[in-house]
Amino acid sequence: MSLFISLEGPDGSGKTMQLDLLETALRDAGYDVLRSREPGGTAISEKIRDLILDPANREMDPRTEAYLYAASRAQHVAQLIRPALAEGKIVLLDRFVDSSLIYQGLGRGLGIDEVAQLNSFATGGLLPDVTFMVYIDYEEGLRRKLSQANHTLDRLEAEESSFHRMVNLGYLELTGRYPERIRLIDGARDPRTVHEDILQQTLALLAENS
Repeated sequence: MSLFISLEGPDGSGKTMQLDLLETALRDAGYDVLRSREPGGTAISEKIRDLILDPANREMDPRTEAYLYAASRAQHVAQLIRPALAEGKIVLLDRFVDSSLIYQGLGRGLGIDEVAQLNSFATGGLLPDVTFMVYIDYEEGLRRKLSQANHTLDRLEAEESSFHRMVNLGYLELTGRYPERIRLIDGARDPRTVHEDILQQTLALLAENS
């Protein structure tokens, strides 16, 4: 039985750690899991990722950025995600369309609806069955980022604080816009508590669809 799960959240929310924990728990329970990330996931998509996140590309236009994310995602969906779902796997994704709606739609001011339309074309309308939005406030996310040793900021992480504040609030706005799919997770709690919350919700979804 296939299930498509994405994890989203502001920088420093701990979503990647939660994806690690969820992947391990599901594999230990005997599920066939595909884990990937965005932008990236395939050889072509990873090359586009390098282009998007390279700090040297500061002159990149917001529309160029949006199209590059969509192009990376189109390849990812066609080459990796749809085949995995067709094989009955659980697909776990570190970011998906919601990140573009927030970063390019809100952060860059291109509009959520406009970016959603672009990505719907790129993915053939594919969306996760459920998205866990691991949320923390801006100050806590910044504190966590600064505490990471030897972390080099990519092009988006190096944006001004006003951009990241807008993005941070965008996660809450998006959760309210798509309540049937996006589940808000309090990322300020102990990581193990957050993990148990996500895992139990995931297992319930699997039981419902078995």
